[in-house]
Amino acid sequence: MATSLTNPLSAADANDEAAAIIKDHVSKMRPLEIQGGIAWWNANTTGNDDDFKKKEEAQNKIDEALADAKMFARVKAAKAAADKGEIKDALVARQIQLLHLQYLEKQVAPELLKKITAKANAVEKTFNVFRAKVDGKEIADSKVRSTLKESADSELRQKVWEASKGVGAAVEADLAELVKLRNEAATQLGFKNFHAMTLNLNEQDGAELIKLFDDLDALTREPFTKAKADIDERLAKKLNVKVGGLQAWHYHDPFFQESPAVFDANLDAPYTKADILKLCSAFYKGIDLPIDDVIARSDLYEKKGKSPHAFCTDIDREGDVRVLANIVPNEYWMGTMLHELGHAVYSSKNIPQAVPYVLRGEAHILTTEGVAMQFERFSKSRPWLEKMGVKVADAAKFDEAAKKVQQNQLLIFSRWCQVMLRFEKAMYENPKQDLNALWWELVEKYQQVKKPKGRNAPDYGSKIHICSAPVYYHNYMMGQLFASQVHHALSKDVFDADPKTTLYIGEKKVGAFMRKKVFEPGRSKTWKELTKFATGAELNPKAFAKDFEG
Repeated sequence: MATSLTNPLSAADANDEAAAIIKDHVSKMRPLEIQGGIAWWNANTTGNDDDFKKKEEAQNKIDEALADAKMFARVKAAKAAADKGEIKDALVARQIQLLHLQYLEKQVAPELLKKITAKANAVEKTFNVFRAKVDGKEIADSKVRSTLKESADSELRQKVWEASKGVGAAVEADLAELVKLRNEAATQLGFKNFHAMTLNLNEQDGAELIKLFDDLDALTREPFTKAKADIDERLAKKLNVKVGGLQAWHYHDPFFQESPAVFDANLDAPYTKADILKLCSAFYKGIDLPIDDVIARSDLYEKKGKSPHAFCTDIDREGDVRVLANIVPNEYWMGTMLHELGHAVYSSKNIPQAVPYVLRGEAHILTTEGVAMQFERFSKSRPWLEKMGVKVADAAKFDEAAKKVQQNQLLIFSRWCQVMLRFEKAMYENPKQDLNALWWELVEKYQQVKKPKGRNAPDYGSKIHICSAPVYYHNYMMGQLFASQVHHALSKDVFDADPKTTLYIGEKKVGAFMRKKVFEPGRSKTWKELTKFATGAELNPKAFAKDFEG
């Protein structure tokens, strides 16, 4: 039974109408979403023009269906009934709340939606096919990373770093247009800008978010400054430059979002001959969260045209879960694969099919990122490695380095996330300002990395998330808080042990805890409710602080 805004639902009809809305939505959207997932996968694994065209067409069909004004009127009326408590089934009411957010985003002019999709598709394709060029020769993303990590030649490092930033210039114009279009859509829906709208659609409060990040800034500023001084001294010595002469390209990744490998032990060494996939398979099987079927469906090594990054996707919410990666035998890719397969286990593989389709996904972006980060951290653990059968040459040196790197990593990543959150917020609030300058002002303030003299380039555009996963990055930092909090709760409940010594290996109770406390609710709980359900407390930085304090 349909309704309209001028003919609101009666309490007696509310439950039946809500159930009918959900049934109609799933019947129409499920095949479109599967088609879109497959098209997205094909485009990112091949880079082919035809596949990107199909991806764009599939997204347009999804947008068109969600833009249906009559359906939105029904959803809106059902939400009003749910808000008044007239829908008695909590799972039905929750689905209506989520559908309202999903349809609301698309209630703009159809041509505008198509423009946004086309422009976003073009930017993503540019990223996928871009390869840094040094002295006229293309180099893979893995080569950029290995050069910045290993080379003692400052001139070469600068060339490679600057070449990696070239994608920013390649997408600058399209990104500016995309920001304009996204803001236009947001204002049509009554929001100040796209940033504010996206937070609202993801059930987050902008003021609460800034307060959390201000608190994190205060919490991490002093220990980060101390850690960075130590890193800078070691870097300068290793690279034969003065501390005052350190530049952005002297750090070991293009954005200084990871801890440089400046300590005595080489954390990559144990992985040079290790089988990363075999380690992942054994680890996840041992905690009763097997992922061999995911590995079989995945695309895991570098090839021309393929996205140079890593992601996990759930195609159908019925277990067709896949990972795209570009594995190289080092610690970075060990951590990355533990991370992406962490997403995989927090998916329809372990969310029961009895959970309604609309709710059969992770509670929130931050919770799935948190789970992925929770597992990722083991790549730097010598006890974890040795218990997994990987030999570490000098245990004492490795432990000392790994402890420093892990602590530094949490601090460094926290400061990097400050840059991303505050840049995106400011960019959408005022896209006409000098974004090149804004980027470096924030990098200098939060990361304490100097802007290269005379540099005036759209370096912000070289971070793919700003283009293709907008207003997303703050969830990584919130995910770090979630990861620490869940790990501490699991360590206490399952092992009754110190979180620093808890390794999970071979303990099926770990899988049982994660399924019951984190995975099985799906989206039936908000991220705030799930955090409290899983850990007994609201999301906070206490456990995270213990982890970086050592």
